[in-house]
Amino acid sequence: MTRLLDVENLTLQFDTDEGRITAVDNVSFSLEAGEVMGLVGESGSGKSVTAKSVMKLNPSNAIYGEQTKITLHLDSGPVDIMSLKTSNDLQVVRGGAISMIFQEPMASFAPAISIGNQMVEQLQIHSDMNIKQATELSIEMLDRVGISDAGTRFKQYAFELSGGMRQRAMIAMALSTKPKLLIADEPTTALDVTIQAQVIDLMKDLVTDFGMGIIFITHDLGVIAQTADKVAVMYLGRLVEQGSVRDVIRQPAHPYTKGLIAALPQLDDLDTPLTPIPGDIPSPLERPPGCVFNTRCSAIVGDVCTSAIPKFLNVTDEHQVACHLYDEGASK
Repeated sequence: MTRLLDVENLTLQFDTDEGRITAVDNVSFSLEAGEVMGLVGESGSGKSVTAKSVMKLNPSNAIYGEQTKITLHLDSGPVDIMSLKTSNDLQVVRGGAISMIFQEPMASFAPAISIGNQMVEQLQIHSDMNIKQATELSIEMLDRVGISDAGTRFKQYAFELSGGMRQRAMIAMALSTKPKLLIADEPTTALDVTIQAQVIDLMKDLVTDFGMGIIFITHDLGVIAQTADKVAVMYLGRLVEQGSVRDVIRQPAHPYTKGLIAALPQLDDLDTPLTPIPGDIPSPLERPPGCVFNTRCSAIVGDVCTSAIPKFLNVTDEHQVACHLYDEGASK
């Protein structure tokens, strides 16, 4: 495979009225062309902020760490995303080579412009299509994501569509430019299971057809198991485990990952009670020292958990974990 994206030492803070908070802390990962990476974790883990950093979409009070480096590898050469400053420079990563499906579709469409006009406009900005070509492709993409009577929906406004239909229209808009990298932030949350399957199949087809890479943000580990090639688990702004889906889902190493999987309903035994992770994710203003998961972890190995940040260690060649259990040589 060909390298598509490198994120190195991503650290992101926000200046707020309550003080400076750390949203993402020293996160590094890479993505190959044609590869799907699942980014999982509870709400507040920093998943969406991490994804928006790839497009520099975080608000003006965001402060990136000096060591942060994000590189997008295109056929024309590498793009240093952190060096892009102007709106014209950023077009390559905002709807051009990178598209994003946002979590809330109603906030992503302009309410006074029809769905079709918005789709056509972005195609004309990022390609050399004329209006007729852009219109035909837009209607085709609306049809491919399961919107019936796509020609009529093309002329309608976001408020005229149901929540699930708006979500599908936004997916169609993001996919219509055939980006090199698609960032999908909870793209199937508002959809019923049949449309979920249809959208996931569409994404898989585009990966196959165009060698597109996908960062798939979701709480649904079942979707990740069916869709992703590898998975990265985030907690309170830090990556705690990453590796191939097979390794991480079947043999989770970090206590947090084990807790996420244990909290899933057991369809083969509906009488089994759910096992939630105890406690709540701390506020970013009150980040615990040492391992960020130590306030909720049942596998504490000593003072090292509350005093030292764990380093990533290899469980296998394709599976890494940041946990002091492995520093101490404990069994998996």
